[in-house]
Amino acid sequence: MRVYRGEFETPAADREPVAELLAAAADGVPSVRVTAPPRQVAFGRRDAREAGFDRAKRAARDAGFPPIERDVGGRAVAYTGATLSFGVAVPTGEGRGSIDSRYETAVETLRDALRGLGADVARGEPAAAFCPGDHSLRVAGGGKVAGLAQRVRADAALVAGVVVVSSADAAAVATVTEPVYDALGLPFDPDSVGSVADAGGPDDPDAVARAVETAFVEGSWGDGERRVVRVDGAAD
Repeated sequence: MRVYRGEFETPAADREPVAELLAAAADGVPSVRVTAPPRQVAFGRRDAREAGFDRAKRAARDAGFPPIERDVGGRAVAYTGATLSFGVAVPTGEGRGSIDSRYETAVETLRDALRGLGADVARGEPAAAFCPGDHSLRVAGGGKVAGLAQRVRADAALVAGVVVVSSADAAAVATVTEPVYDALGLPFDPDSVGSVADAGGPDDPDAVARAVETAFVEGSWGDGERRVVRVDGAAD
């Protein structure tokens, strides 16, 4: 499996490797990238159609989070600089699975990776959570830890997700999400944000990132072998 590594200082630059992941998948090579993007609030396509979208972007800026618009679905997601983002690109087409099957594979792979770190996570999410959706993980009986979205082309699909790692990360996500969702007219409960650490796992983003990367490399989409590509020009 092709593994993309490297981080960038700006949200715009950090989004550029997505095209490389999708191009690799279109050529038949599944690819994965797990990283901690720069501080930002990433808005989904539905957010851009809301009457309060401009106010929501201002609320993000006022909190020190540059607003960007992303291509995958889902609602606004805050990244603090320690919040993890992952993307897994796989070929599509006849016999290569459906949207639902890709979601199932990704959610199960992520859940098993976090459980392997000692985090007691389960499928689902509490009420009034950030980026609400059917494909989420939460602290068992607690806050939301991860949410997934999907972008599909004729030749490749990208399953992308967010993972909140530490309790401090969760608090920062809640603080910026509250005014943003208020502007968008979306329900949000700050107490609905959980983290890997809250579930009993580590609060180290690097440790969680490597575990998630390994889970996808060794899972049903990978072949157990990492072919590392540095997207930032640094040595691995």
